[in-house]
Amino acid sequence: MAERVGARELLRRVLDGGAWTSWDRPPAEEHSSSYARDLAAARERSGCDEAVLTGEGLLRGRRVAFVVSEFRFLAGSIGLATADRIVAAVERATAEGLPLLAAPSSGGTRMQEGTAAFVQMARITAAVAAHRAAGLPYLVHLRHPTTGGVFASWGSLGHVTAAEPGALIGFLGPRVYEGLYGEPFPPGVQVAENLAAKGLIDAVVGIDDLAEAASRALDVLCGRPPSTPVDLPADLPPDETAWESIERSRRADRPGVRELLRHGAADVTLLSGTGQGEADRGLMLALARFGAAPCVLVGQDRRSQRGGHPLGPAGLRVARRGMR
Repeated sequence: MAERVGARELLRRVLDGGAWTSWDRPPAEEHSSSYARDLAAARERSGCDEAVLTGEGLLRGRRVAFVVSEFRFLAGSIGLATADRIVAAVERATAEGLPLLAAPSSGGTRMQEGTAAFVQMARITAAVAAHRAAGLPYLVHLRHPTTGGVFASWGSLGHVTAAEPGALIGFLGPRVYEGLYGEPFPPGVQVAENLAAKGLIDAVVGIDDLAEAASRALDVLCGRPPSTPVDLPADLPPDETAWESIERSRRADRPGVRELLRHGAADVTLLSGTGQGEADRGLMLALARFGAAPCVLVGQDRRSQRGGHPLGPAGLRVARRGMR
């Protein structure tokens, strides 16, 4: 069973020295007596005043902003006050030029607030979209469980998206699906490892590896091209006929994109699929650094292509994700 931790423990183990500065303000109290009792009980149970914590800290020396869910607070559900807190944090991160780390764990929107809570997903999505449009990184770590509107909105917008091992991730939870259709959800479908294989998320990452994985991605995403052109080696191949060139390009032992990354790149973060449920083993997508130059690498994987995985339409859509 994978380890499940709360919001404060995650921050303690991911941020430098376990230290962070809160951006949160106390939520306003304007609810019915029964709902107010639910909120009071949630605060007592979780030790938090809302379903998310926001703020800033250092990640391997880099200043970052964060939004982290606390599932023990009403199943991490999103109400108006929660959405206000998330939107304020995203907008502040954008204004201050900070990369943003999101670690959702939620059953979706808060039933006690009805439609008013559901429409908050659009506000949060718009804030994240503006953050990305400003050229700022948005990294997501999906935790167990992440379902409903949270997964469909700010849980699905990461430049890089990982999930904790064995996490339940999907729009409809298994019990909701069974209630609607009268049969159990197929086993293993909504598990992090399956979503990674299908190209919905990029990787499965445990909490103790999260800081390293996020820092490696940010080293590339926050990097800037070198101020001077990169010099390339001048040892061109000797004169040869056109056919000899074709034969050389077709040699089975010719180095490919995997060798390029292994021997020529640093800070490599492999990405998986389109992020929308398609993957193609004939194309490799990665963040990487070549010398001083950070880049997004889109490369045909000739080894996989020779192994029976020709590049198809899904591969072109994976490439399009990389180009965006």
